[in-house]
Amino acid sequence: MNVTDIAFWIFAAIAVVSGWRVFCTDSMVRASFLLMLSFIAVGLIMVLLNAPYLGIATVFMMAVEMMVMALFMVMYMMNPAGLNPMMMVHQHRFSIAAGVFLFAALTGLIIVTRFTSNPVAPGTEVVAGLGKELLGDSMLIFETAGVTLLATMVASVILSSRSGRFGAADTGSVPPPLEPGGEPAGRQPEQASGHAHHHH
Repeated sequence: MNVTDIAFWIFAAIAVVSGWRVFCTDSMVRASFLLMLSFIAVGLIMVLLNAPYLGIATVFMMAVEMMVMALFMVMYMMNPAGLNPMMMVHQHRFSIAAGVFLFAALTGLIIVTRFTSNPVAPGTEVVAGLGKELLGDSMLIFETAGVTLLATMVASVILSSRSGRFGAADTGSVPPPLEPGGEPAGRQPEQASGHAHHHH
């Protein structure tokens, strides 16, 4: 067993364990980061399998996607940031049965499928050729989507900021309790002092 084999088993263990922990944590934000870790491990496995473009693209795309998901959860979820305990899995028996069935089916397909062998000649610029094939006619679409996503993130931060044009955005809001009927958890909005200051 060489270094590549050891790295493969380490990344495979990280992918499986972190993917399993996604459904065991009680926080949407933590679940997002665990899922990101699982995808990063899968991307690194692709790099080990001599698929650098797919591996690095998976790492970049999933890292950005999970960060955006966590950002939107922090800003818009009624449960503040998804950090209060909450149930992540529903219909437990059906979920377990579906997961076991799909795992067995995919494993069986991997075992019985005969993969083709078409090695690329040494020295071929595989990544450059694949990039031109994928982005040659679609560069404008990809660039437009990137700018749109960035504008959406910036607009979300602006819209969810605490200080707004007409005063604090969290005036009168109280964070939910950790337990039913308990005290509010998290930062509570400051009470107005009753003295308004007008600036001309």
